[in-house]
Amino acid sequence: MTSPRATAASTPVAGCFLGFDVGARYLGVAVGDTLTRSARPLKTLLSQTGGPDWAGIDALLTEWRPLALIVGLPLTLDGAEQANSRRARGFAAALAKRSGKPVHLADERYSSREASKRFAAQRQAGTRRRHHAAALDAMAAAIILENWFHSPHD
Repeated sequence: MTSPRATAASTPVAGCFLGFDVGARYLGVAVGDTLTRSARPLKTLLSQTGGPDWAGIDALLTEWRPLALIVGLPLTLDGAEQANSRRARGFAAALAKRSGKPVHLADERYSSREASKRFAAQRQAGTRRRHHAAALDAMAAAIILENWFHSPHD
């Protein structure tokens, strides 16, 4: 899987990217822009035993027409793969085949912790409520995407 490039400084081509946080029950989705190098939570889709909500993913791909897709890769604190890494890799492979878009894996260590901190801050500010907790996965996807924008890649 290759990265789109604009310059020798390894900056991705300007445009829309979608980020995904793959979980056992939920799939968090975020949208981001390489020009601003920022992302925002988009939505949380259900993951069923048979796999993710492909109809929902297809609708997002059609709506946003991203240049590439970023999938969070769960790693242990020392950088080793774990049981959930296989799920993320499988999803990334299926997503690449289904979408025809470049798909990149991104280290997602600490994304859930950061999403929880941001969610707690939003609750304290009164912009989120406890029943919005499903949005945590989409927030984690936004953090994964932002981290990918700000890190060097191949």
